Amino acid sequence: MTAAVLVRKNAGSQNAVNTGAPDRRPLTRRLGPGPRRRFAALAGPALLLAAWFLASGTGLLDPRILSEPWTVVATAGEQLASGKLQEHLGISAQRAALGLFFGIVLGVVLALAAGLSRVGEALVDGPVQIKRAIPSLALLPLLVLWFGIDETMKVLTITLGVFVPIYLQTHAGLRSIETKYVELAQTVRLSRLAFIKRVVLPGALPGFFLGLRFAVTGAWVSLVVVEQINSTSGIGYMMELARTYGQTNIIVLGLAVYGILGLLSDGAVQLLQRKALSWQRTMAG
Repeated sequence: MTAAVLVRKNAGSQNAVNTGAPDRRPLTRRLGPGPRRRFAALAGPALLLAAWFLASGTGLLDPRILSEPWTVVATAGEQLASGKLQEHLGISAQRAALGLFFGIVLGVVLALAAGLSRVGEALVDGPVQIKRAIPSLALLPLLVLWFGIDETMKVLTITLGVFVPIYLQTHAGLRSIETKYVELAQTVRLSRLAFIKRVVLPGALPGFFLGLRFAVTGAWVSLVVVEQINSTSGIGYMMELARTYGQTNIIVLGLAVYGILGLLSDGAVQLLQRKALSWQRTMAG
């Protein structure tokens, strides 16, 4: 207990003796964000949805610009009944999952190579920084020329959009490990493999999960684009076909599906992060 708290307690006790009433003044003041609230993450999307309903119901929002939410819900029911939405969604999810998997593996391997070796850093970090300066979507003409318009091009584009944030954040996490832990590992004569398992990977996990949140978003962003380039399936293809026929309701439905997938995947990453980093105490809770 600090001296300041003891002084306040003694002063409070003296006041209680003088006035005959207990001292009810708080000893501390909460400065953090407070305890985590269940389902609090849904408050923002719910508010946005309510604003959409209100604007459409009062006529402030022209349905020719943005379809009403009830129209989009009815369209979703029709697409589900016909099986088209499930089919396109399954193909899109498969592409995103493959690109995310390969991007995570590539990003982690390159981060370990650059973070654990000066030679690896000299060989890897420069090219990755060059790639970082070139948007993945700017490489689409070359990727189409090299791989055509089949699944390889689509998955590779998503992979390129995923591995950079994984690499950057994991590499930063590796380099932020304090040297005292490295010295301790040397003192107890840990092997290289044990050092990576017990020191490197736990130390890099916070950075990795931060990069994973960016990577998940990057996967969906890349997917939106590649599915609108000479594709014959997927949510993006469904939206592009609807644009051709002026079907705003299907376009908004596709955007809603992408938004829901992004929100759910980000929530899943945060949940996994809290489980894996339960030993870490931060303001995030």
